[in-house]
Amino acid sequence: MSPGIPAPDFTLHSTPDQTVSLRDFRGRPVILAFYPADWSPVCGDQMALYNEILSEFQRYDAELLGISVDGVWSHLAFTEQRKLHFPLLADFEPKGAVARRYGVYRDGEGTTERALFVIDGDGIVRWSYVSPIGVNPGADGILRALEGLGKGKR
Repeated sequence: MSPGIPAPDFTLHSTPDQTVSLRDFRGRPVILAFYPADWSPVCGDQMALYNEILSEFQRYDAELLGISVDGVWSHLAFTEQRKLHFPLLADFEPKGAVARRYGVYRDGEGTTERALFVIDGDGIVRWSYVSPIGVNPGADGILRALEGLGKGKR
């Protein structure tokens, strides 16, 4: 998905009885971090890194949302084990529906690409990156994209 395109809205479960919608964050930047699976080593390292630098994202008033095709119970256990402080959303049923809308579903594996999107407060994709599946993309690109939004650090 190229910069300048409106980000497809979605509503996904963050817990068995709570949902999160992209539109809930209008007026502030959103980082979407699609990742293949809870519990895989690279995914665990990537989410742990984002958790460690969450305050950097928050300095730009940005909300971080992790998304994979795992179910909410897997996400809840993974969040607890990794002590994550941001929501993981379950693109579980229909499997990968949101990832497909963003063009990052891997049909052959039934997972998502390791893909990042920075969406501005108006709901427009301003930056995206698809990392090789076995490589942690880090956070430098996200931080540069947030800086480019012009909001500046608080």
